[in-house]
Amino acid sequence: MTRHTLSVLVENKPGVLTRVAGLFARRSFNIHSLAVGPTEREEISRITVVVDVAELPLEQVTKQLNKLINVIKIVELEDSASVQRELLLVKVRAEAAQRTHVLEVVQLFRAHVVDVVPDTVTIEATGGPDKLAALLAALEPFGVREIVQSGTVAIGRGSRSITDRALERVSRSA
Repeated sequence: MTRHTLSVLVENKPGVLTRVAGLFARRSFNIHSLAVGPTEREEISRITVVVDVAELPLEQVTKQLNKLINVIKIVELEDSASVQRELLLVKVRAEAAQRTHVLEVVQLFRAHVVDVVPDTVTIEATGGPDKLAALLAALEPFGVREIVQSGTVAIGRGSRSITDRALERVSRSA
């Protein structure tokens, strides 16, 4: 099994996410990451799905996704042809004696402190899975108190937009 990132453009309507996620669930695929949000057009949303699956079953799911009425376009984003990021918020124990060392780690990873209280700091970092894992490993000795991590968001490299042709399809169906 290999990891695949799919960018799925859908009509911004209730129930679409449930139907898309349901296709993966019915095939017993584990969704590693799921992120949903608006696009530059209010009538279109983008679902970014990261899934571990073999090529052939992925092709079958892609064909089934294309049959869903509210799905406009599906693109598999290869790592080398896309920019992929995750957001990490991590609360770290940082007593006065340790705080300087924690802040050095934060600077090293180009992260940001977003909250400070007497015994902890909350750090925000963005990047790929490897960078975020390395940051967590560097912060572990201080005592990680809590972690919240987003799903992957991804966009293709270059000037082409996958919404260009998708907008034509939405206009025709309206």
